[in-house]
Amino acid sequence: MSLFSLIAVFLLEQLQPLNYRRFVADPLAAWADFVEGQVNAGAHRHGVLAWGIAVALPVLVIGGLYVALCALNPLFGFILNVLVLYLTMGFRQFSHHYTEIQLALRLEDLPRAREQLAAWQGRSADHLGSEAIARLSIEMALAASHRHVFAVLFWFVLLPGPCGAVLYRLAHIVYERWSRREIAEGNNFATFSQRIFGMIDWLPLRATASAFAIVGDFEDAVYCWRNQAAAWPDRDLGIVLAAGAGALGVELGSPIVDGSEVTDRAALGVGDPPDADFMQSAVGLVWRATVLWMLLLFLLGLASLVG
Repeated sequence: MSLFSLIAVFLLEQLQPLNYRRFVADPLAAWADFVEGQVNAGAHRHGVLAWGIAVALPVLVIGGLYVALCALNPLFGFILNVLVLYLTMGFRQFSHHYTEIQLALRLEDLPRAREQLAAWQGRSADHLGSEAIARLSIEMALAASHRHVFAVLFWFVLLPGPCGAVLYRLAHIVYERWSRREIAEGNNFATFSQRIFGMIDWLPLRATASAFAIVGDFEDAVYCWRNQAAAWPDRDLGIVLAAGAGALGVELGSPIVDGSEVTDRAALGVGDPPDADFMQSAVGLVWRATVLWMLLLFLLGLASLVG
């Protein structure tokens, strides 16, 4: 059922793209903020309780609903799987801006590329050159493919029904919302959500990096993973970015010059500077990794049937 659910979601997403921010990100962020507003008193134990309400409780509700629907008819469980996956994963969450940036760079339309990058990353890109735009776009696409496709897929396969997909999406949104607030307020409320999301994302990060290495340049991907990931500010996400850069044979990271400001960043990858062609190569890498995951799912399903 998992493989057919994923195929159905990919087809549905191509036919009817979802406005992710409107229907998923904003409502779930509002839910996380509501729970925090009701429970947050600044202590670690309040963060544990809030996480249980904001994440664990919805996962249990979805799990119970899935079991009840499957008891009535397995088709109902399949429909719930497709609906939840359609809301929690997919390429359309980042592919629109990425495609527009790639097209603008090919046409040498820097103002349009800067406009699309600024809308995507939520901050100005007015002084960035074409190489910096391509570099940032590939980095954001690799990170988004993990957050919105491979990590959700990993937990969807691991837990029954749609529970895993709901767990990852809620845990990620809660982690992001509460961590920002903790920095501003200086309390320990978000400590538990940070720690548990690190545990939830530990295996998916390595699974995504491994998939990039298998379908790309394996030797360079492993080399960059082992020697460069730890230098990235977000060390966990650095695993995905370093492996992806090595698999593509492209230079990512490195300082970004934005007008008179220079953002110091660690170097990732080996090879040539990024451009629009490498952006297309990154698309191919993500799709090959997706096909690899689908093939593994097919083999697991076949083994289950034979067993």
